[in-house]
Amino acid sequence: MTTTLITGANKGLGKETARLLVEAGHTVWVGARDKDRGTAAAAELGARFVQLDVTDDASVAAALATIAASGTGLDVVVNNAGIARRANGASMNEALDGPSVLDVFNTNAVGIVRVTQAALPLLQQSPNPVVVNISSALGSFWATHEPARPASHFVAIAYAASKAAVSMLTVQYANAHPGIKFNAVEPGITATELGGSDPGSHPGRPAIESARIVAKLASIGPDGPTGTFQEDAGELGW
Repeated sequence: MTTTLITGANKGLGKETARLLVEAGHTVWVGARDKDRGTAAAAELGARFVQLDVTDDASVAAALATIAASGTGLDVVVNNAGIARRANGASMNEALDGPSVLDVFNTNAVGIVRVTQAALPLLQQSPNPVVVNISSALGSFWATHEPARPASHFVAIAYAASKAAVSMLTVQYANAHPGIKFNAVEPGITATELGGSDPGSHPGRPAIESARIVAKLASIGPDGPTGTFQEDAGELGW
């Protein structure tokens, strides 16, 4: 049995990834800040809930301690939790003041370090440890310079920079821990509430469609790739 932790999994991409992995036979831990929403999502999916705020060291440590004490072990971590900060609520303009940008990096990049570091002792006991980091083509230097790619026409200063950090974290962790497979994923433009209260403020395809590539990378075997950036069509240029 494969056991998987997904951060930010009470809604959107994280929840739909959890749904696919439960269907595939994984024991899934739904990590979420909000206890009520997380518990409800886990009950709906047939998963387990663990309270987890990726911006809080103590919360992350407590969540991994809960998983360790449960006896399920841990084979896969999907670092999905992410935010964008919008000016004026649901406006498409980013909030670029210092505290807002720090919030974005704290969640999107530093949060990955917190969770990964806390999860390493359990992952190192797994026969097939895997970490999937949700990145974005907006964090790809290649895609943001390729005119045919939407990322080259969309400005997201803080968010894109945070996702470039996610991509480099993926490479560095893959180098630092060759026994664990680390991959970054571009899930595609997905309809979520990311960074705004209006569900239509971030248009795109349904989250269940984008979740398929995340679930695929979360399910790779011992011969799977590591240190790569993946999307639906295959490897994406850094």
